[in-house]
Amino acid sequence: MRLMGHGCQVVALCPRGHMLRHVRGIEAFYPYSGLDSLGSFESALKDAKPDLVVPCDDRVVWQLHELYELHPQLRPLIEASLGAASGYGIVRSREQLLEMAQTLSIRVPETCRVTSEKDVSAWFSGKSSSAVLKLDGTWGGEGVEIARSEEQAIHALRRLTQTSGIAAALKRLLVNRDPLSLWAWRRRTAPVVTVQQFIVGRPANAMLACWQGELLGIVSVEVLSSQGATGAANIVRFLDNEEISQAARLLASRLCLTGFYGLDFMLESATGFAWLIEMNPRCTQLGHLSRPQQGDLAGLLYAKLTGQMNLQPQFPIEKDTVAFFPQAIDWNPRSDHLRSGYHDVPWEQPQLVRELLQKLWPERQWIARLYHSFRPPQKVSAAEFEIANSVVETNERLGSETATRIR
Repeated sequence: MRLMGHGCQVVALCPRGHMLRHVRGIEAFYPYSGLDSLGSFESALKDAKPDLVVPCDDRVVWQLHELYELHPQLRPLIEASLGAASGYGIVRSREQLLEMAQTLSIRVPETCRVTSEKDVSAWFSGKSSSAVLKLDGTWGGEGVEIARSEEQAIHALRRLTQTSGIAAALKRLLVNRDPLSLWAWRRRTAPVVTVQQFIVGRPANAMLACWQGELLGIVSVEVLSSQGATGAANIVRFLDNEEISQAARLLASRLCLTGFYGLDFMLESATGFAWLIEMNPRCTQLGHLSRPQQGDLAGLLYAKLTGQMNLQPQFPIEKDTVAFFPQAIDWNPRSDHLRSGYHDVPWEQPQLVRELLQKLWPERQWIARLYHSFRPPQKVSAAEFEIANSVVETNERLGSETATRIR
């Protein structure tokens, strides 16, 4: 919606029933076939001939990487959308990304790959009693488990390394209407699990707009409420943090990034330090939020592409807190932040608003209702996070400390 607002022509590749199909102004829709998702992606790119591809799902990025290898004629478009191909392997691996970030003096938690229960026991020997286990190739908080003991970590490793079969892929295709499930099942590899130092604190997110290694702009927030301890944010507060901004500049430059990327951090309670925990190589939910001096990230990238460098911010958000619609109301109907924060409701798209107020389209289909009558979805409670008392003092300390470390 923001890209169209700035003057872009937008076409969409998505399955039937997707929220994008309720957005007025999109010029054309291409079907994302569940039986041949990669083929439908390739056909859409060749027919639409876009200037830029904006992925909104991690697996779409992996498909772009695969198309880059298979079809040389698509390589200029893919590099123009994602950045230099030399960084694709690092972007796909949590372990490699954090190793590279550490060489740039970015603060990262200790992380290592684990392949056996012995590796988990060795990790806990002499270390903290808590850890975070992560499965590569997952997103949105899935494949991430916080373990409070060695025993919990071993059980988490067993769950994360269970190989999903064709039955699980078919369930995701038919019940969840996931067009990428069969493609992901066909390209499955041995699970890669990392164990990571647990940082006591609260999560923070950043979304970047980049162009050939240059950081065009950044929106950073600290999370006030999320969908479980590791899930997506429902309510956030804008954050100015030089350590996060410096990490974004360094990563964009080293990986020669283009397009939109997300970074996840933990803000340590004891120090306020920002620890980078992972990268999301796609749009996150911050790119349309307009700030008084900067505008929105969609506009910054549009300005770079068109040479219009003096775009004025449109409808800047003056409040510090943002409640995402409809997640904040669904998950936190009694939150105090709903009374004082900015509600991110797309009022200019009434059909979309009506659709967002309903259950997700796959959940309304008869096959999903039948399936969940036998296997009800697991309920997850919202997680609330406390905010530091003095954000200004913390940022001043971080700015000074970051400058010392970078030198």
